[in-house]
Amino acid sequence: MRNRIFRRAQARAVALSLAAALVVLLSAGAARAATWKGLEPFVSNRADVERVLGAPAADRFNEEGTLEFPVAGGRVTVFFVTPKFVASKRLPQHYEGTVLQIVLQHDRAQDTPESMNLVTNKAFRREAKGSVEKYSDDKDGLFYTFVESHLKTTRYAYSMDRLARIQRGK
Repeated sequence: MRNRIFRRAQARAVALSLAAALVVLLSAGAARAATWKGLEPFVSNRADVERVLGAPAADRFNEEGTLEFPVAGGRVTVFFVTPKFVASKRLPQHYEGTVLQIVLQHDRAQDTPESMNLVTNKAFRREAKGSVEKYSDDKDGLFYTFVESHLKTTRYAYSMDRLARIQRGK
């Protein structure tokens, strides 16, 4: 009888531990940014970017904090956290030089808001002006721009939630 009670208590403790771990994982994920090819804003640095994408076609890292790379179907520009951004957003110094955002320019993409299921996705907010439509998911830092219903840019950035947590030191 005592063994059965002990096993039940032990099973409850394991279940509670697993539930707590799941809550921690889910809350950490909510503060993360959208990633592209494993590159993540406020985490990845120049070495990570060059390891994934190779040598940049245009290196304006020292002047503008950007690197540009050719990719299939267009090009990608990676923006890095600059000293000015660190100062203006009151970030800890160690964020300087990490990826700020990744912008993909699509040359001939056939993707549409409908084919990407953005129209019905509640996570995305839609803005339209003339032939330009923008879909944004501020929670994950993912943004799409369409011109005449064809995908032109995809932007992977930090979420506002993530920025606020960093500013609060969490």
